[in-house]
Amino acid sequence: MWIITVHSKNNVQMFEYDTQKEATEAFKRIKGHKFLTEVIYFNDSCLVEA
Repeated sequence: MWIITVHSKNNVQMFEYDTQKEATEAFKRIKGHKFLTEVIYFNDSCLVEA
């Protein structure tokens, strides 16, 4: 999961995306102070060793 956090003078907004491609495209369009973050869940089955 990817999150874009946008900070303005009186507001903070967060937008969630499933893929890096989606998030990167949106990140380019959004104006203002912004952060792109990848969220990794350590209990995700694809990250757990058998």
